[in-house]
Amino acid sequence: MKNLILIFQLCLFPFLLFGEDRPPNIVIIFTDDQGYEDVGVFGAKGFETPNLDQMAAEGRKFTQWYASQAVCSASRTGLLTGCYSNRLGIHGALGPGSAHGINPDETTLAEVCKSVGYATACFGKWHLGDHDKFLPLQNGFDEYFGIPYSNDMWPFHPTSKNFPPLPIFDGNERQCLAEPEDQRMLTTRITNKAVDFICRNRKNPFFLYVPHPQPHVPLYVSERFAGKTERGIYGDVIEEIDWSVGEILNAIKTSGIDDNTLVIFTSDNGPWLSYGTHSGSPGPLREGKGTSWEGGIREPCIMRWPGKIPEGTVTDTPGMNIDLLPTIAGLIGADLPERKIDGLDIWPVLSGDGENPHDGYWIYYKRNELQAIIADDWKLVLPHQYRTMAGKPGGTDGTPNPYGGETTGKPELYQLKDDIGEMKDVSADHPEVMKRLLAVAEKARAELGDRLTKVEGSGNRAPGQLTEEERLALQKIHWPDGRPNQKKK
Repeated sequence: MKNLILIFQLCLFPFLLFGEDRPPNIVIIFTDDQGYEDVGVFGAKGFETPNLDQMAAEGRKFTQWYASQAVCSASRTGLLTGCYSNRLGIHGALGPGSAHGINPDETTLAEVCKSVGYATACFGKWHLGDHDKFLPLQNGFDEYFGIPYSNDMWPFHPTSKNFPPLPIFDGNERQCLAEPEDQRMLTTRITNKAVDFICRNRKNPFFLYVPHPQPHVPLYVSERFAGKTERGIYGDVIEEIDWSVGEILNAIKTSGIDDNTLVIFTSDNGPWLSYGTHSGSPGPLREGKGTSWEGGIREPCIMRWPGKIPEGTVTDTPGMNIDLLPTIAGLIGADLPERKIDGLDIWPVLSGDGENPHDGYWIYYKRNELQAIIADDWKLVLPHQYRTMAGKPGGTDGTPNPYGGETTGKPELYQLKDDIGEMKDVSADHPEVMKRLLAVAEKARAELGDRLTKVEGSGNRAPGQLTEEERLALQKIHWPDGRPNQKKK
């Protein structure tokens, strides 16, 4: 009898928590390559973000929030599946015509929400494969509008020869963007789609995912925001994204669903430092995109839900995008995916002063390289090669300067609370912490492997794969006259 009562209480938990007969709406606004410092309340310079700052005043600022990997496709995989991307065979950034993508057998956050009656939409950059079977409508979303991958991906980079239009999808229909006019209005179009979706679904529970293509290079901004900031076009782009956040929040408020909507703002990875004036700032953090240092994986993050997330609060308790799926599943009363995931329910961290339940976050990069472990304010950095500007300036006007390379020679330990810039290795002073985190690293290797130590994992799963016929047909769409023999600029 006690067990039956417990089960009944658990089933009622979301409704007891919300005090309503309807579970909360979920909105995730996800930017591309935005630096840790590129929001006003995180220290932005040369531009302003009044809507995000107000969102923080009405919600909670997370100072130690992590992307699951420091690059586009891998990071998005973590957010949408609750898994480390290398568990699912997604590494790096998937290019045009990729022969693999997200496996349709995996359960996305959209599918979790749909399982309990949610309307779902994705407006923005997808980047989990551009074949039909990898696209949003085949992976839990009712509506999709946006680009299938980054707007710089060769042969679609503006510096490449024979530069064709960038593909854009409306549902499963492949169209194109005429460069550069349409891209200048893309943030506006995405925002209008998001606002319309909110208004149409104000009486139904919904999940809205807005993965903005900006501020990934090449940068595009509408005429309304062009030239408005001291930071040049990068600052203009961020101010337009901030405007977009304001429009979405206003639509939620005017639809009368403000008290029943969780809004999350964060980014996929740190700034692309080689682009200099066209990249963001990691602020006090070390390095940027494409590295496992804090500047590559620690993201600005703000969450807002009136009455449920305490307003005007700040937490330095760590969290990661892989935790959003299980946390949201718990809030809306949905079952977790049948397949194993890596994220955990961290609602006590979002809503109060709860502790993070992970014994450590596993930081992978490249093709299954375990490069770091993060536990509370401790960070173990494992031997690996990484790219760096080494103090040199990035490029100007959208042209990057080259990276150099460096190598960490032995395991290093940083106490992030006192050393956010990862400048002082304290491994010799804390042997007990080193022992504990090295054990977590061995656990990660046993589960997911590690190319650097030549360990095969037991828990890896295959990505979705195209047949040879499907691959050739997709390449024909991208290169009707045959794939050009041209290297990326």
